[in-house]
Amino acid sequence: MPAGKGFADLVFVPGRKKGDNCSMKYDFDTQINRRGTGSLKWDVSESELPMWVADMDFQAAPEILKAVRRRAEHGIFGYSVIPGEWNKSYVNWWKRRYDFAMEEDWLIFCTGIVPALSSIVRKLTTPGEKVLIQPPVYNMFFHSIANNGRIILENPLKYDGEAYEMDFEDLEEKLADPQTTLMILCNPHNPVGRIWSREELAKVGELCKKYHVTVVSDEIHCDLTSPGRSYVPFASVSDECRDNCVICMAPTKTFNLAGLQTAAVAVPDPVLRHKVRRGLNTDEVSGANCFAVDAAIAAYTEGGPWLDQLREYVQENKKVTERFLEKEIPQIKAVCSEATYLMWLDCRELRNGGAGFAEYLREQTGLFVSKGEQYGKSGEGFLRVNAACPRSVLEDGLRRLAEGAAAYEKEFQ
Repeated sequence: MPAGKGFADLVFVPGRKKGDNCSMKYDFDTQINRRGTGSLKWDVSESELPMWVADMDFQAAPEILKAVRRRAEHGIFGYSVIPGEWNKSYVNWWKRRYDFAMEEDWLIFCTGIVPALSSIVRKLTTPGEKVLIQPPVYNMFFHSIANNGRIILENPLKYDGEAYEMDFEDLEEKLADPQTTLMILCNPHNPVGRIWSREELAKVGELCKKYHVTVVSDEIHCDLTSPGRSYVPFASVSDECRDNCVICMAPTKTFNLAGLQTAAVAVPDPVLRHKVRRGLNTDEVSGANCFAVDAAIAAYTEGGPWLDQLREYVQENKKVTERFLEKEIPQIKAVCSEATYLMWLDCRELRNGGAGFAEYLREQTGLFVSKGEQYGKSGEGFLRVNAACPRSVLEDGLRRLAEGAAAYEKEFQ
């Protein structure tokens, strides 16, 4: 960092005065110590700063905490049923936020999207068949396919140095393979942050219908769009999309509830829904704990104001990061992000194309981020960084990133 220049000179967004956060209803600035709490993210040495796995360093909305406390105070935690309020909370949220009219009987409770994906892969495909994904993409997609004896078929996204788009020519060629029976779509896309347009999704739906390929649309990041932006539910695009898809959704990323293991699968087509339900029941991933149900209901009925403020805060964190990179580490570029609280950083202008940079960062500075190749070969030279943290934590991470980049460039010159 240049001598005489304070960090605040780099990070404050024009138009916002210092201290503005004090008037905000919800507090995202306070650092909460997560060490020693069994946190996967924070199970690191004292000198390390984890900004990798996709959970947030913010407490859940007070309205959710109140619901969980109320359930805990009851003191009896027996077997739970899924009440009608759970279905209604999902239906009302998607109607209110996205003008998408789901029906209550489409919804099936499950303990998480990753267990649901693996169950769906097992139920809707047979060993040796191909499942298509679009890397660089969430690494668990690869595992859910390979671990179940299916073949990973890649339709890599195209990157022009500014943004990502689908390669529809390659997509059609691979969907036309008779052994391709399932496509896992990431909508919005993790890690590149794209919100797929209605036209893009319609084309996906048209091709998958043409070649008899079922679409599983992972929409877990749908609520985490940039302020003023909204995603398009895959099933809302056309009859072709609606009748040939399985939608995976959850409040876990949106409201930081991953540890409660609460999610849903929505399947509009009744025949497909029967198959998916049988798969989830067979794999025993459709039983709820009482906290999972109550937290989801509270999130979707009362969590809107908290989410809207969160999105503003995360967006400012992204702007802080972009500005810092432009001024301090111009060799690293933040890919334009329309959704998620994750940032996809292009480090290919570093020495050696940024090879081994993630490991180097952790060894030299303690900054723990995700290396891009976790998300497929096309992710080489990139980093995924979690920006859902208090501003002071982000500042620490950016300092470490600058320090690590300078040392890396010097060592490999």
